[in-house]
Amino acid sequence: MLAAFAAMVGFAVVLSKLTLAPSAASESLVHSNLRPGDSIRNYLAQPALRDTVKQLGGNIVLGMPFGALLPALVPRTRGLLRVMVATALVMLLVELVQGALVQGRAFDIDDVILNTTGALLGYLIIGRRLGRAVHPRRRHWWHRKTVSASRGRP
Repeated sequence: MLAAFAAMVGFAVVLSKLTLAPSAASESLVHSNLRPGDSIRNYLAQPALRDTVKQLGGNIVLGMPFGALLPALVPRTRGLLRVMVATALVMLLVELVQGALVQGRAFDIDDVILNTTGALLGYLIIGRRLGRAVHPRRRHWWHRKTVSASRGRP
C-alpha cells in the first residue's frame, strides 16, 4: 500500500507538471471544447500520425495510473464504474483549473473522456488484481457457513 501511495504521489506531480504548467507558445492555438468528440475528430484528421498518437495516446496513458492505483489506495473505488466516476471527476477538475487559471491551456471535454478511458484500461490490466491483493475481500459470517456446507461440513 505504501508503494501504491508513493506511486500515486509521483503520478500527481507528473500530472500537475504536464497539465497545469503555462504554455505561452500555444496560447493563440488554444480554444475550449465542450462538445464530446470534436477534438478527437480533429486529432484523427491531422495528416501527421505522430501528432495524433501523441495527443490521443498521451491522454489515454495519462489516465492509466488512476485505474491501476486507485483501487489499491481507496478500497471503496474498486469496481469499473467507481474507477470511471472517480477518474472523470478528478480529470474534470484538472481541466476546469486548466481552462480557468493556466495561461495557454483550455478546457477540453475530450481530454476527460480519453483520460477516463485510460483509467478503465489501467483498471482492467492491473488495478483490479492490485486492489484485491492489497485489500482482500472480507469473508462475512454468512459466507463462511455457505462455504463450509458446500465442503460437506456442518
